[in-house]
Amino acid sequence: MKNIVVIGGGTGLSSMLRGMKKLENVNITAVVTVADDGGSTGRIRDIYNVPAVGDIRNVLVAMADEDSEHLMADLMNYRFTGDKDVGGHNLGNLIFLALMETTGSFIGAIEAISKVLKVKGNILPSTLDIVTLYAMMEDGTLVRGEKNIPKANNNINHVFYQSRVTPYRQALIAIREADLIIYGIGSLYTSIMPNLIIPEISEEIAANPCPKIYFCNAMTQPGETDNYSMEDHIRAIAKHSFEKPVDLVVVNDSYIPNSILEKYEKEGSYLVRVGEKDHDYGIMKRTLVEFDAQGRIRHNSMAVKEAVQEILDKMNDKEDLRVLHE
Repeated sequence: MKNIVVIGGGTGLSSMLRGMKKLENVNITAVVTVADDGGSTGRIRDIYNVPAVGDIRNVLVAMADEDSEHLMADLMNYRFTGDKDVGGHNLGNLIFLALMETTGSFIGAIEAISKVLKVKGNILPSTLDIVTLYAMMEDGTLVRGEKNIPKANNNINHVFYQSRVTPYRQALIAIREADLIIYGIGSLYTSIMPNLIIPEISEEIAANPCPKIYFCNAMTQPGETDNYSMEDHIRAIAKHSFEKPVDLVVVNDSYIPNSILEKYEKEGSYLVRVGEKDHDYGIMKRTLVEFDAQGRIRHNSMAVKEAVQEILDKMNDKEDLRVLHE
């Protein structure tokens, strides 16, 4: 039984886990950011002084037993109309809040929902602190709040917390015992980095000799990774964590029609490309994305699952992932 730890947040992490939960002979733990401060999650956080629940909620639904997933996904993600009282809130967030009060803790709420949904794996916040993410831009502008960072129309130098953040102990233990650590998929600075900038989290990852994998985003994200190559993503992770944090990068190699690329380009989003020839980490190119009815690019959960299975097989064969280049 292999222990896999996946680190991140947002819809990308949920997409990965929706496929990965179907892997056999693995124990999956998601270490999830609680830095979200927008929408329903932000309102609940501000009023009730609790960690952000939105990303945790999404991951709970993604890792639910398949018989529960579809109905519960609709219920947990249902958003009330309007902007007063319950208007604008996700039903799942309100259920989470109610369970925090009835169980007495944030973790108690996660455990209760996990039982109802028959979640396949473990879901852990990277911290139980109520955190606010800051970004220092390259021109010296300071931006406060995860929701505001991509809107700043600026280039990010680094993200950080202004005060010390206490890591959740069980998350550190899971990282310490991992046989494989995966970063992503998700917003680089607002989903992945909020976990890595907790020093003890990065220290535990660095201390574990197991392979570290980065699933690179297919497209750049306006306000976060404008003009970023694949290599720029890795350099940013290293800047926020430790030297050589990645052994293998999984890169999307799907064909994307020009009509779809042109739509994304109008929004300032472009293909993430491999920009250099020499790397001290491996590169694995796979067909990872699909297109929804609106022509939006989405990661194919089963393709991600197959890529992770291939990595596990290579590990079993004692292959050195750092020298793999395709």
